[in-house]
Amino acid sequence: MKVPILILLLTAISGLTSCEKQIDNPDVEAYIDQLKSNSYTATELPEFGPTDIPALLNYRNETMVITDFPHNGISSLWGPECKLGMYVLWTIESIRAVEIESKYLIGRFPSQNPILALRNSNELKLVYDEVSHAKAAKAYYDWWHSIHLIKDKMKIDPLEDTYYRWH
Repeated sequence: MKVPILILLLTAISGLTSCEKQIDNPDVEAYIDQLKSNSYTATELPEFGPTDIPALLNYRNETMVITDFPHNGISSLWGPECKLGMYVLWTIESIRAVEIESKYLIGRFPSQNPILALRNSNELKLVYDEVSHAKAAKAYYDWWHSIHLIKDKMKIDPLEDTYYRWH
């Protein structure tokens, strides 16, 4: 009688210890609130889709500095802070990259970091200034409001006609 009870108990315990923590996928407003309050605890970007892009674009120009956000673990560059608007643009880029099944995706991360780099530089030159942020924000806004169908739009790099790319 002790053996079946022991087996049942071990099965229950192993079932509890192997459960993966389920992370609720927040809506855009909750995501932004969590980023602003530095309380976003997930290690990945949310599983947003193209229908979330208009709400995300509302925050593209935000300059508030956030310090607690998911980082791409493969990057050797660890940026401790980021402007909210730039992080939102990177989140939109994640949606686009997932939609087109980009070969550059690492999990849901569309690049190594939510930082812009000069597109045509012979060496890596990261840019953090307000001008690059404003141009990237405008590029994503214009891309989203272009006449292309969503499935075609996803194949277009919003930064294609700028001096910038994602690092």
